[in-house]
Amino acid sequence: QVQLVESGGGLVQPGGSLRLSCAASGSIFRLYAMTYYRQVPGKQRELVAKINSRGDTDYADSVKGRFTISRDNAKNTVYLQMNSLKPEDTAVYYCNLVLPGGSDYWGQGTQVTVSS
Repeated sequence: QVQLVESGGGLVQPGGSLRLSCAASGSIFRLYAMTYYRQVPGKQRELVAKINSRGDTDYADSVKGRFTISRDNAKNTVYLQMNSLKPEDTAVYYCNLVLPGGSDYWGQGTQVTVSS
């Protein structure tokens, strides 16, 4: 059983920065891709950023150049550094891990609010 525990959300002014963290239990973390999604009430969950086991990254067009996803396998943790935040980045952010057998794990979600 994998547990993902998120932290780092909050209220920030437009143009500000936040760093989200997602800590995973277990030793398998380093073997698999980790993904951050976000969701606004009434809308579908949106992929924000992904990092594979080798450290290759991929981003939604809306966050390219502003967000950076990284991982520290020694700490079983993935990070999402969010800079130049905009009001439209306001959402609940979730980290996700999918194992090859199809088991799908989600963090509890962390609220990010960008507002003046």
